[in-house]
Amino acid sequence: MSRKPWDLDFTAEPEEVAALRRIMRLHLGIWGLHEVTDEAQLCVSELVSNVITHVGLGTPTTLAVSVRDTRLRIEVHDPDTRALPTLLDAGSDSEGGRGMALVDAIADRWGVQLRADRKVTWCELTTGLSAANGHSGGARVTRAEAMLGLYGAAQLPRTAVPSTLSVAVAEEAAIDVIADLLHWLRAHGCDPDEALDRAQIHYEAELAEGGSSPC
Repeated sequence: MSRKPWDLDFTAEPEEVAALRRIMRLHLGIWGLHEVTDEAQLCVSELVSNVITHVGLGTPTTLAVSVRDTRLRIEVHDPDTRALPTLLDAGSDSEGGRGMALVDAIADRWGVQLRADRKVTWCELTTGLSAANGHSGGARVTRAEAMLGLYGAAQLPRTAVPSTLSVAVAEEAAIDVIADLLHWLRAHGCDPDEALDRAQIHYEAELAEGGSSPC
């Protein structure tokens, strides 16, 4: 799965936060990173709110999101290189100062980069990915990805085989794999319907245990 970095320019206003959270959820869903969606949305809220509070309303700001190794990286760029985020030990009754404390508690790591024309406040979240272009979900998903790659390559003309199967092509390959396996089971005297039921039971049990994530 290709996860191309993306960025979005916006004006730092309170009403923009909800829209940014929705956009983040949408992109992470496309990337198959459902398990870090809540944490990512919270980090976006706190980083943008920090700009609104300490740099000012109406500040031209940029949200940039990428995958570095197996971590989700969230960056918020603003033009003020003087107002640096500070990690405060704010009490539970404090009205302010808790934003970066929340980011520090949620993120695997965070920091600030000063550039000639702007400040970049960033944080990184640990994902379940085994590789930047891989899938989350553990060993089963990793094995399935490898199998689908081989299966799709066997079906497509050699000149048409992509380096990485698209989601649409992989989905069709997965359906063909399931159909072929059902034929194999029937040819060997097994009950395909019973096998499907057992597979569904295993799948739902592992989902309940947090062992994998749906597409």
